[in-house]
Amino acid sequence: MQKFKYDSDLIGGSLLVRESRVIAELLLQSANETEWKQAIQEENRLQKRSLASAKRQARALRQRLGRLDQPFWRALRDGDDELATQIAFVATLERNLLLTEFVETVVRDAFTLRVERLAHYQWMEFLEDRANRDPTILGWTESSKKKMGQVVFRILAEVDILQSTRSLRLQHILVRPEVNVLLEDSHRYRIKACLNVSSANPA
Repeated sequence: MQKFKYDSDLIGGSLLVRESRVIAELLLQSANETEWKQAIQEENRLQKRSLASAKRQARALRQRLGRLDQPFWRALRDGDDELATQIAFVATLERNLLLTEFVETVVRDAFTLRVERLAHYQWMEFLEDRANRDPTILGWTESSKKKMGQVVFRILAEVDILQSTRSLRLQHILVRPEVNVLLEDSHRYRIKACLNVSSANPA
């Protein structure tokens, strides 16, 4: 039996909303590999300084958004900044079980206990706990774990669950009705609960 292993792309970047809109557009166009190459490498639509960075980010975002369906891509491409940010958060949760579990445990507990803010050490404690499930975490470098935590807190700040990455102060967010409907229609109840983590009844 294959051992459980967390598969994460968190070191690759936070929500990257602007770039995610570009990828959503290509997915909606059903772009072939030649068209992907032209858009990312030749036209540099992601506006990256290096070709390697553009290719890496396009691959990561394509994997995130590829797990969602066309209605999500459309909302991401056409929606306002708030809507697009929440859809990008959905895609990131869908791709990163570690982030989902951090929201389900540490963030939810903080809201339940009415704690004002999170603390940086909570990410490291969380990883220690998850290492019981996936021992390969023990082999991750301290710098990698720290960088991953920085990205996690940045993601939570970008979606407004945290006031800022500096204060780590928790705040309530209003999940857009369109997002809740998309999550309901696609039976993504676990992801929906994560988005609604700050409400009294997250499910």
